[in-house]
Amino acid sequence: MRASHPSLLAAGRVMADRRDAMASKWLDWLGDRTSAPAIPRHIIERELRLFLEVLGEMVGPMRREVKEIWVHICEHYGRLAAARGLAAGEVVEEMQFARELLTRQLAPVVAPLRARQAMAIMIHMNGVLDQGIAAAVVGYTDALVATLFAQNGVPSADSELDPTDIERQLEGIEGELASVTRLRD
Repeated sequence: MRASHPSLLAAGRVMADRRDAMASKWLDWLGDRTSAPAIPRHIIERELRLFLEVLGEMVGPMRREVKEIWVHICEHYGRLAAARGLAAGEVVEEMQFARELLTRQLAPVVAPLRARQAMAIMIHMNGVLDQGIAAAVVGYTDALVATLFAQNGVPSADSELDPTDIERQLEGIEGELASVTRLRD
């Protein structure tokens, strides 16, 4: 476990403290995009909260241990976006909105810092989000390719994700995160 700069830890605390509020704002912004009939809104909200929780861990002392979980949640976000019927560009747009939310939430923590420290935090967070966007696009693409191969290029009505399966996958990612963060505590 590597020591983190106190300002990075403060940024992680801000993200943890404001996670639910940020997830609610993000969900409100998503609006009609969350109305895929096969995927209940509460599952999407759970996904957003988990996404933000893992993102908060990516700035803390366990960031190396959490990196693989970050990729998992982002790929899952991309697969869920495909199931919601989004276009690839919309997946990127949604994650860009998360960047905007995060920037606004971290501004009070970053503003009083020396310019070099503030810049380092923002560069780190943007790098993490860029990696997440790439992983989400991979997950999205994998889901589309799997659907096309399964039906010989013709999507069928039963190719939608089962909400129970999505929740099971989220529980798995939550379990991974809990096992890593227990080491920190």
